Amino acid sequence: MEATDIAEHIHEPHHPEHHPAPGHDGFRKFAGIYLGIVAMLLAIASLGGGAATKEMLSANIHASDTYAQYQAKYLRQVDLQNAAEILEAIAGLSGSASGVDRTKLTALVQHYRDTAALYESEPATGNGKRELLAKAKIWEGRRDYAARQDPNFELAEALLQIAIVLGSVSIVAESRWLIGLSAILASCGVVMTVCGFLFPITLSAQG
Repeated sequence: MEATDIAEHIHEPHHPEHHPAPGHDGFRKFAGIYLGIVAMLLAIASLGGGAATKEMLSANIHASDTYAQYQAKYLRQVDLQNAAEILEAIAGLSGSASGVDRTKLTALVQHYRDTAALYESEPATGNGKRELLAKAKIWEGRRDYAARQDPNFELAEALLQIAIVLGSVSIVAESRWLIGLSAILASCGVVMTVCGFLFPITLSAQG
């Protein structure tokens, strides 16, 4: 190649295809930032879902344990009441029993009845039947609330994951309508995440 040809080649403007269109670069940058934000929102939804699942399991365990305590108190109370009635019947049938024996029987019957009444309610310790039942209801409420939260977070995660996939494909395909569809799904995912944290929507039938 002659020197003049080389010089002319150097001074020739580069072909436009060697330079990506400014609009395309801007789209890629926007899509990259957008996907980063959606990924962050997905992480938040995942944390919320994990917390709801843990709360649901923990509350269910506490509710079961509290009901077990309540049942034990109830059975013990019934045993004491039955024992008191049996002793009263024995005292009534034993007409020949001495005054001392009758006094002991009466005291024992009263002790059983007082203990049975104590099992009904123990405000000082919070371990009476009434208090245990109230605690169990509270744990059930927390469990049911977490159970309503969980499907909201699951749906939010699914929507955000699909939004990320569509956003990634839109970069390769240079498709603005795909990233628009991705944004719509991401917005729905954000709404479901907010619902999960603040006012969960019942998405499945509760047993």
